[in-house]
Parts: sequence; C-alpha cells; structure tokens
Amino acid sequence: MFGFSLDHLLVLLVAALFILGPERLPESARWLAQTVRRVRGFASGAQEQLRAELGPEFQELRKPLQDLQALREFNPRTAVTRYLLDDSATAGHPPASAPAAAVSPLRAGERAPVDPDAT
Repeated sequence: MFGFSLDHLLVLLVAALFILGPERLPESARWLAQTVRRVRGFASGAQEQLRAELGPEFQELRKPLQDLQALREFNPRTAVTRYLLDDSATAGHPPASAPAAAVSPLRAGERAPVDPDAT
C-alpha cells in the first residue's frame, strides 16, 4: 500500500513493541486499524460523491491519472525488445508495422511518392 516490504513492517513492529510495550501494543494496533478503516471510508465516500456529482466527467478526470500510472509501469528495455524482436518477425512474417500490401515497382512515367515531412 505505502511501498513497505515485509522487512520494513517487521522493523516497525519491533520498534512499536519497544516504544509502547507489550501491554499497550494490542490497543494501539486496534486504534490504528480503526483509523485506517475510517480514512478509507472517507476516501471512498468522497470518491462516490464525486462520481455522483460529475457523472461521466469523472472518468475524464481519472484518465490522466491512469495514463500516469501506466507511465510508472513503463519499462524501456521491454518496449525496445518488443519493437525490435516482434513475435511475428521471428516467425518469418513482416513486423506488424509493415504495410500489408507488397510495394509494387514504379511504372514508366510514374513519379515516386514524396513525404514532405520526411525531407
């Protein structure tokens, strides 16, 4: 949830045991669990209220956040490998980005297509 590993949680538990003592630790853990439940309830209530008030615009607001989340999971090495070593290219087929129709040679008097953005 907050990026804690099992090691971090174990260290926090041992520190809490030393700071609070064994007699107050269960009560403190119960209080912490109740507080976390309340905060989650407030957050989900606020989200539901926004969803009800904004309607379809709520998804438009969430779209940039979802795009940012996708960027956090972006791995350049995987993207380059997928681009260079596409599965269809290894099977003897042209890559997915290649046009489906074969390019025919120019006929007599026919001019080659020009892409002004490429020059």
